[in-house]
Amino acid sequence: MSSEDAPTARYVYVWAFLIAPERRAEFLRAYGPGGAWEALFRRAEGYMGTLLLQDQADPNRYLTIDRWRSAAAHAAFRARFAADYAALDRACERLTALEENMGEYWER
Repeated sequence: MSSEDAPTARYVYVWAFLIAPERRAEFLRAYGPGGAWEALFRRAEGYMGTLLLQDQADPNRYLTIDRWRSAAAHAAFRARFAADYAALDRACERLTALEENMGEYWER
């Protein structure tokens, strides 16, 4: 995608998680629909929703796909809610054995 197209495309980022099996219920409450992360994101203008995907081959592996109207909307969210984001991130660390940023994308 050319740089001219990027500002009009939806901004998306993906995270992969390997969860601690004994923390599955807590993980789903935090990362699933209506969870703590979604509640935080909904406080910001430009948030378009999150998908939570569970791997069919490994039930302890999940992906989140967070969608924003633009990269600028996401950047504004991160600046405005930096402390809340960091606190929630720390609180959720114990729910996962591995957390990996899979990249940033433009939704076509």
